[in-house]
Amino acid sequence: MDPVVCRDTLDKLIAEESSTLDQLHQLLEREHEFLVANDVDALERAGHARQNCIGTLMRIEDDRKALCRALNVPTDNHGLDRVLAWCDPTKQLRRRWKELGERADRCRTANDRNGALVTARMSRVQGLLDIVTGRAGQPKTYGRQGAFQNQPRTGRVIVSV
Repeated sequence: MDPVVCRDTLDKLIAEESSTLDQLHQLLEREHEFLVANDVDALERAGHARQNCIGTLMRIEDDRKALCRALNVPTDNHGLDRVLAWCDPTKQLRRRWKELGERADRCRTANDRNGALVTARMSRVQGLLDIVTGRAGQPKTYGRQGAFQNQPRTGRVIVSV
């Protein structure tokens, strides 16, 4: 493969990934707003859009790995570094590649924030359910069949396998 063709291919992949990560970040920000507003319908739609972005990012990664395989280099970051050194002596793509990492970090942070909010809500709902069902303060155990069981408070640990 010609280095110019390789560079053009990587340039297009990086541009598409950059755009997709920006779109994902916007979706995660909207998802946070929907979580705060308890808008379940909008959350479901946002979840589908988020999954589409993730699918696009996975395809881009597959394309990048295919390029590395075509050049007979490892498909990891070391292989990509070798490809970039070969086809991009001006290091412009390397700079843009680093910016992708920063965009991905922003998405990860937003996703973690949303996950923490969901986890906190689930804990609160579980606590309320425990109060309603009379299980508040009782240990949470599961039987052989995987179903929740109320265990009597005997002061001993009861194990069932």
